[in-house]
Amino acid sequence: MTTNAEELAETYRDLHAHPELSFQETRTSGIVAGRLRALGYETTTGVGRTGVVGVLRNGAGPTALLRADMDALPVRERTGLPYASTVRAEDGQGREVPVMHACGHDVHVTCLLGAAEALAADRSSWRGTLLLVFQPAEEVGGGAQAMVDDGLYERFGHPAVVLGQHVAPLPAGFLALRLGPAFAAADSLRIVLHGRGGHGSRPETSVDPVVMAAALVMRLQGIASREVAAAETAVVTIGSLRAGDKANIIPDEAELLLSVRTFDKAVRTRVLDAIERVTRAEAAASGAPRPPEITTIESFPPVVNDREGCEVTRRGFDADLGPGLVYDPGPVTGSEDVGLLAEAAGVPCVYWLLGGADPAEFAEATSVERVAEIVRALPSNHSPLFAPVIEPTLATGVAALVSAARTWLPAEPRTTPA
Repeated sequence: MTTNAEELAETYRDLHAHPELSFQETRTSGIVAGRLRALGYETTTGVGRTGVVGVLRNGAGPTALLRADMDALPVRERTGLPYASTVRAEDGQGREVPVMHACGHDVHVTCLLGAAEALAADRSSWRGTLLLVFQPAEEVGGGAQAMVDDGLYERFGHPAVVLGQHVAPLPAGFLALRLGPAFAAADSLRIVLHGRGGHGSRPETSVDPVVMAAALVMRLQGIASREVAAAETAVVTIGSLRAGDKANIIPDEAELLLSVRTFDKAVRTRVLDAIERVTRAEAAASGAPRPPEITTIESFPPVVNDREGCEVTRRGFDADLGPGLVYDPGPVTGSEDVGLLAEAAGVPCVYWLLGGADPAEFAEATSVERVAEIVRALPSNHSPLFAPVIEPTLATGVAALVSAARTWLPAEPRTTPA
């Protein structure tokens, strides 16, 4: 079975046009499982609810885990692409929402399927066991843990390393690899503020949770700017504020959804404690009839890349993809639950960024600073306009995964540039 570039691109377009929300990835899982079985992988579905695991054994040697996430986001696509998503689905709260692969997980799945084929077709270049993990529900921070809890390592073997990549609005054809703390820890919170409803014409008879919420939004922004040192990193974002249904009715409550990103445990604790302190104080100052409810929805640790593992993997990239294509992006405040897979196994994690932006966008750049300016201006992950270019993104992503696998499962000692 051979997949040429156009067939791989068609797989990507199909996945992009048919996105699925977290723990709903049944169609995607079916496509993945069918491809893996056709390539000769021992294939198991339903791992961690909707995850897929493929195992290919090729003689004595270590096991390398290669991971791709599969879920999409509740975003209405506005790319205008001929294969843009028009899908709508019911989310976890029973609401019908638009669905889009706004974070590039369709790229991740396609690249890992391409690598699966390349590695199965050339078994003379590696020895050991490939453990391919197609993970559900990364966007809600639950998929990696669900697969671990479902006996991922007890059922399919213990890896020596966890490898993977995430597409980003960086120049396609390039990779970005950060040693040490690479991706931030993520905490998502739900805050419910309780007021006392009433008629919009008589606010004096009510406790208005909308005003309370508006004041709280501004107060929360002071945590990162005034309680976190300049040398530390913290992001506090209010991604949703919902209250009321009609212009002339003051509602009983308001709901805020928060996203918190940190790298340091002490900073994380300080920020979360401050959110609770400020929220309770604002409710008390507003005369709320009862205290606010503060609930953690998602929580997972930072991705910490193994330093030695990254150096080894990077030397493989230089040898296989060519020198000068890998750079250090600095700490990334986006988050990933792939680190849980490595943490649960007690093995190194090597997780890199895959460039997905049109190289033509960077043609006039003559400095790193100019490249950074262009990146900031491009649609980012989670944007309704996020659309990686198909090539050279897919070709580079497949090559990077194949290189990393061969580096960790060498048929013979590799000679790579120091």
